[in-house]
Amino acid sequence: MGTALPNALKDSYTEMSARMAANPEMDIATLRNMLDSLALLAAEPTDVTYQDVDAGGVFAILATPAGASTEHILVYAHGGGCVTGSAASHRKLAAHVAKAAGVQAIIPDFRLAPEFPFPAQIEDLVAVHKWLRARGYRPENTATAGDSAGGNLSVTTALKLRELGEPLPAAILGFSPWLDMENLGKTMESNADSEALVSRDVSELMVTLYLGETSRTEPLANPLYADLAGLPPVFVSAGDAETLQDNAERFHDKARDAGVDVTLEIQPGQQHVYLFMAGKSTEADTTIANAGRWLRDRLGLAS
Repeated sequence: MGTALPNALKDSYTEMSARMAANPEMDIATLRNMLDSLALLAAEPTDVTYQDVDAGGVFAILATPAGASTEHILVYAHGGGCVTGSAASHRKLAAHVAKAAGVQAIIPDFRLAPEFPFPAQIEDLVAVHKWLRARGYRPENTATAGDSAGGNLSVTTALKLRELGEPLPAAILGFSPWLDMENLGKTMESNADSEALVSRDVSELMVTLYLGETSRTEPLANPLYADLAGLPPVFVSAGDAETLQDNAERFHDKARDAGVDVTLEIQPGQQHVYLFMAGKSTEADTTIANAGRWLRDRLGLAS
């Protein structure tokens, strides 16, 4: 493993960025198909079974690693700017995380913008959490996680559950979370040359498609404006070559200042959602292993 294989992610991102730059009017279907190809990068996790489920009206994939607790579950929100991505595209990544933690994972196919802008995605994820409660999964045995936009949704779904008076999950994980809808972070500029995919223009496009007329400072869209006090423990990670690095860092600081038990991991030299290289990259596998151990501790599972 090491750096050679992770360069495959940067190469894929560079190719995608070139295609988008050459075709600024690229239609949504083409964009979705292109970004879904990132699913091919992760190694297939061994000894995991999958089942399609209707989770409260939301199609989802249930992943069960061999030997995993069937009383503990991770709700994994896929990335893609809330515009692209799917349960299928992130099945392998979610399963790697679930396997590391020794739990099941459910990967919802939530509605996508611009056909269904904010807050449709949060509504679907809340419906999945309610469905899990009805199925007997206890909130203290449940966690929520996601990458990029899914990292945003892992936080904002918890905030929405709190607003509704619903029980909160026991833990939140965000991998390279896309949180700042205003694109004000310093690494948006300082890491512009090292980042191969998420340029300011790309982020602006996704924000516009996702939010529509919603304010960029709406706390359920931009959790950097939310009251984070009372949230469960949070694990957040990012690469130091990505433009969203300080999304993770600023959220960590805000959560810490609000009294939240929060852990931050920054991997040197890594691109946005470097976990796409799960099973092929030392850095991706290190973060997944660390997140798995962290989650097991928070869920009270034996190491």
